[in-house]
Amino acid sequence: MTRILVTGGGGGIGLAIARRFVAEGAQVLVCDVDQAALDSACREMPSLLATPCDVADVAQIDALFATLDERLGGLDVLINNVGIGGPTLPADQLPSEDWQRVLDINLTGTFEVTRRAIPLLKASAGTIIVMSSAAGRFGYPNRLPYAVSKWGLVGLTKTLAMELGGYDVTVNAILPGAVGGERFDRVIAGRARLSGRSIAEEEQAGLAAQSVKRIVPPEHVADLALFLTTPAGRSISGQILPIDGDMQHG
Repeated sequence: MTRILVTGGGGGIGLAIARRFVAEGAQVLVCDVDQAALDSACREMPSLLATPCDVADVAQIDALFATLDERLGGLDVLINNVGIGGPTLPADQLPSEDWQRVLDINLTGTFEVTRRAIPLLKASAGTIIVMSSAAGRFGYPNRLPYAVSKWGLVGLTKTLAMELGGYDVTVNAILPGAVGGERFDRVIAGRARLSGRSIAEEEQAGLAAQSVKRIVPPEHVADLALFLTTPAGRSISGQILPIDGDMQHG
């Protein structure tokens, strides 16, 4: 049975990925800072394993891997999904602590989780999937720490793919664009506050950059993650895989 760890799996894309792998019969462990979200996910999926973890706290990551060792006994797939959006502010108005918090979770937290997972994945010839963003290939005004962290995750992905390929471990980044859900709604609301436009106008402005004019369902991102663990998907490594309706600019 395939053993999966999904960080930030209590909601949004992470929860959609957990659902997809549970439906495939995998053993799935999710972590999140939101205990209520974890409880809700476990009620929905009785086979799901869940534990609270703030990836900005290395002691909590150590506890996560102790739980993983006890409950899964190894690891086949790591889904580095955890991340926060940070504030919507121009750089000169951005508090230093907000910058640091985004990098601590999105970039350093992902590194700390991955570093601990690598020996397990070498043993299983496993798969690492890193959730970057369209903000990992475009500049995003007023979202500086988020964009910097997501570009950093692309560098992490490409470097790890080169380091780990000899162990038959594949590493790829998924770069979602406008994905439906609570976070997308918050981003659009933040843009509307800054621009003075309505939420509907901001949504249309966002879709104007895409060849395919629709918001991506989180289930489609989950399907792509699943594909990357299949035999065909395991021939792919070191790639950035946008799933964003062919977005042309940020």
